[in-house]
Amino acid sequence: MKFRVEREVLADAVTWVARGLPARPPVPVLAGVLIEANEEGSLTLSAFDYEVSAKVTVPAEVAEPGTVLVLGRLLADISRNLPNRPIDVTTEGNKVAVTCGSSRFSLLMMPSEDYPTLPTAPEPTGTIAGDVFTQAVAQVSIAADRGDTLPILTGVRVEVDGEKMTLLATDRYRLAMRELTWNPEATDASHVALIPARTLSETAKALGAAGSIEVALGGAAGGDGLVGFEAGQRRTTTRLLDGEYPKVTSIFPTSVDTEAVVKTSELVEAVKRVSLVAERNTPVRLRFSEGQVTIEAGTGDDAQASEAVESTLTGPEVEIAFNPQFLLDGLGAVGTEFSRLSFTQPSRPAVLSGQAEIDGEADTSYRYVLMPVRFAS
Repeated sequence: MKFRVEREVLADAVTWVARGLPARPPVPVLAGVLIEANEEGSLTLSAFDYEVSAKVTVPAEVAEPGTVLVLGRLLADISRNLPNRPIDVTTEGNKVAVTCGSSRFSLLMMPSEDYPTLPTAPEPTGTIAGDVFTQAVAQVSIAADRGDTLPILTGVRVEVDGEKMTLLATDRYRLAMRELTWNPEATDASHVALIPARTLSETAKALGAAGSIEVALGGAAGGDGLVGFEAGQRRTTTRLLDGEYPKVTSIFPTSVDTEAVVKTSELVEAVKRVSLVAERNTPVRLRFSEGQVTIEAGTGDDAQASEAVESTLTGPEVEIAFNPQFLLDGLGAVGTEFSRLSFTQPSRPAVLSGQAEIDGEADTSYRYVLMPVRFAS
């Protein structure tokens, strides 16, 4: 095998396919990236760990076609650090020579015949704008569980009903839901898929720069338990999580007693400052009154802090406490200049949504439900 490729092209391609390679693979070949040099002048790079697959095709000057398997992370590190000149790759016995200017590396070839066959992606289900998809996944995945106690809660539930797509995640302490429109292949499309949140988040970031992302929601029946994403020459699949997601939408309050609107950036800064004195796992208290919200942390002989931020109030005054990081996660996700917080009572979940103007309508396409924390009065 012998080919020449631009450094930036190879570095981007290897970094992308190698991003999910396991640090300690159960089988040594799973640490590799498969490189196929094709006669028509292109390289196809692939990686697969039995859960997530990634594949990308890039242009190259191919003198001798062939296939090799080399350590993916090592090749990614090398290609990123080479000078910005064309890279020549050739096979020499059981080694792969990588040459760029006066830099030369010799990598050990891994047995490509032992490499598993990449799964076939399900049939395309529809397309979605890259920027919309990336924002929606970021807004929702923050609420997914990061532990292993309940694996099903480490996923994002994606439901499709015609042109409407709903993303949902919860870790039992907060819940995030985003509704959006997309372009399904069939107007009566109906799918439910539970996708690992970490993988979905990485995929959205990697493909989000593309104008459009093709989504293949195969589901357990139609696609061998896989979901596929494709943008440009990048294609990836991931295995879906098994199990029935809990019916958590009943957490959304059916009525609202109090609503407050506050400038998002001001509340974020105030919560960050006040929470500096909050011990680990202790809440910040928010007291909403006419014209302002007062944020406090610390009690008794401990360090204490308080700050007031201007806000509007509709309904009776309310005092409530939240985990400061969970509150900041939600405020960071709304993506609007103002945030609206809706309450029933201090012991019930609060709903956070965004709005563009202080006296405008709430944008309920994204809702972040936050469980309050009990505090000593």
